[in-house]
Amino acid sequence: MQEQLAPSYVRLIFTNLSTIFGAAVEDEVLARSPCRSDRISLPGVPRRRISPWPVARVEAVVTAHPDRYRAVPVVAAGCGLRQGECFGLRVQDIDFERRELHVRQQIRLIGSAPETALPKYRKTRMVPMPAWVANALAAQLRDYPPLPGPLTEEPGVGGLVFYGRERKPLNRSYFNSFIWKPALAKVEVPGTRANGFHALRHHCASVWLEHGVNIKAVSEYLGHSDPGFTLRTYTHVMPSADDKARQAIDGVRLGAP
Repeated sequence: MQEQLAPSYVRLIFTNLSTIFGAAVEDEVLARSPCRSDRISLPGVPRRRISPWPVARVEAVVTAHPDRYRAVPVVAAGCGLRQGECFGLRVQDIDFERRELHVRQQIRLIGSAPETALPKYRKTRMVPMPAWVANALAAQLRDYPPLPGPLTEEPGVGGLVFYGRERKPLNRSYFNSFIWKPALAKVEVPGTRANGFHALRHHCASVWLEHGVNIKAVSEYLGHSDPGFTLRTYTHVMPSADDKARQAIDGVRLGAP
């Protein structure tokens, strides 16, 4: 299989096969799963190196969005929210006074229908909100009032900031096909996997790290399950230790007159 299929797909097939054999062992059809053999060596999956978008590209893509949806990429680029978390943002999740966003839910597709759910890993979190994101959200709420409904912290559509013309939660398939990709094409950005909506989240994380936000805080803001994953994903965009050491000693100015 490794000669014809991608390593990640081979590993997925092996996982499914292993599950089948594992069930056979539990049902006493087999004494031992052959997938547990020490002679099996799974192919390694090369880690894709992330190349964060520059500010100019982010600004161009945001501007290329229709007015109704322009604040969606702004939230992703400025606060690092996943696409479903942007879609699930409600007015009760925005604290304009403290300039904070509270990520309490996401919109995910169940079949072809968008529904509310807790964020990934069922972890709610707080993310600092820059002034330009706050301004964009204030304009969004002024021009497109949130959906009516109970304003609670529990998952629900009441207070949704972003929704379609039919006043329903945004559908990922529709948004990517008819909003996101046309915006990319408008500014001549290739519609590749690397340029998916997640590129805005990578941009936000890289900016935080480049400006000295510690890796644990970045991991918490992004809603990662493990700071180690954040470090492995973004270590190449962090300022080098050599540069930090030079700046630290330069600041001391030992022996300066």
